Amino acid sequence: MGWKEAAEPVLTRMPAVRRPEGHVPFKRKLAWTAGILMLYFFLTNISLLGLSGQGTDLFGEFRAILAGEFGSILQVGIGPIVTASIVLQLLGGANLLGLDTDDPRDQVLYQGLQKLLVIIMTALTALPMVFAGGFLPAQTSLSLGGFTFDQTQVQILMFAQIFVGGILILYMDEVVSKWGVGSGIGLFIIAGVSQRLVTGLIQPAEGGFFYDWYRILTGQVEVGSIVAGDGLYTILLQDGHIIALLTTLLIFGIVVYAESVRVEIPLSHARVKGARGRFPVKLIYASVLPMILVRALQANIQFMGQIINSQWGMPAWLGTYNNQGQPVDGFFYYLAPIYSPSDWMWFTGELSQEAWQVMIRVGIDMTFMVIGGAIFAIFWVETTDMGPEATAKQIQNSGMQIPGFRQNVGVIEKVMERYIPQVTVIGGALVGLLAVWANMLGTIGAVSGTGLLLAVSITYKLYEEIAEEQLMEMHPMMRQMFGKE
Repeated sequence: MGWKEAAEPVLTRMPAVRRPEGHVPFKRKLAWTAGILMLYFFLTNISLLGLSGQGTDLFGEFRAILAGEFGSILQVGIGPIVTASIVLQLLGGANLLGLDTDDPRDQVLYQGLQKLLVIIMTALTALPMVFAGGFLPAQTSLSLGGFTFDQTQVQILMFAQIFVGGILILYMDEVVSKWGVGSGIGLFIIAGVSQRLVTGLIQPAEGGFFYDWYRILTGQVEVGSIVAGDGLYTILLQDGHIIALLTTLLIFGIVVYAESVRVEIPLSHARVKGARGRFPVKLIYASVLPMILVRALQANIQFMGQIINSQWGMPAWLGTYNNQGQPVDGFFYYLAPIYSPSDWMWFTGELSQEAWQVMIRVGIDMTFMVIGGAIFAIFWVETTDMGPEATAKQIQNSGMQIPGFRQNVGVIEKVMERYIPQVTVIGGALVGLLAVWANMLGTIGAVSGTGLLLAVSITYKLYEEIAEEQLMEMHPMMRQMFGKE
């Protein structure tokens, strides 16, 4: 008996959101999407019952990418979903699962296995947050409904809340994917990044873009004293955020431009004379979603380092941590991503590391993102049926063909192999390079370059999907062409 036969009784019984039996009207899709978005914001504002003090966010600078909210029911965000996807992609890429995604039975097993892994990852992520190192400090006692809980029982209660939140976000993602527009993961990332971006731009408290310029323009802070004191670095990066604003605008422009760069392969209908179309192979063919996987892998590495350091300590060569729980030297320091300009500008005198140490960290981060972006982009294309073989089958099944070539799946696949693999690697590496560059220069609201990159690209694709849905709503025959009927 293979693993599939042994696991089938469990995997096929995993709870799932029922798929719509027919076409879902566009307005209803928007209603489901808006409802889940409102539920997401509602849950991020529900604090954990039993939490005492501020605690330490283990996800730290990765929070904009992994969504959720520190200290809320959605503490783990989409982290377990992304980690489970990494494990499945690695296993699938090594062909260790033996699952054929074209087989309906194997599709059910794959989806059940993914849900099971998410549940396991949620528990493994929540356990050290609650029970180890005081990252989420619990109250020593809690009175609730006439019952008094001691500290251990409060910790168990907090773990249960985080676990339920992780399961909720899993099924919220599934509702959006089946009944709404886009994907839940993309929607939650947009929501989190947009909230931080708007807050960083207009917040009245100290640190906001308009607040700092208001102080400069009203004379509360004199530009001359800033330049004479700490130099242009302060007004450009700290009190002025000028470079952060320019970086934010540039990322918007670059992503929108990169999404429009494409190679268009002409198509014609085999039976309907005059019916023509084009298959676009975009520069960012695999989208920027593989960046979530790369950053999540880095987040898990740093997560492990913080847990090991808090519980058992570690030798200096492996990592030295400051009071904020951030590595400042050793192996884990060099593997830590660049989050902001203050992480690499050694010439300002604010860093304790030498210039060569900072450059090694920048080099490792850039290498990790560029190579990791290319590798995960390849995995993404293959597992989401965007590769040459799957694309050729889709074109063949739609009745289209490439003019000048025989109407044969193998011929279409060979044409697609000229473009898709190369564009996938180039696009994945380019997105990784952009993410590091944006992090190094900083962004408004400290959403991180990767978070902003993801939000802009996902929003652009969401716009395209909404336009497609509206087109199919106006012309129902288009649903058959897009395979949505």
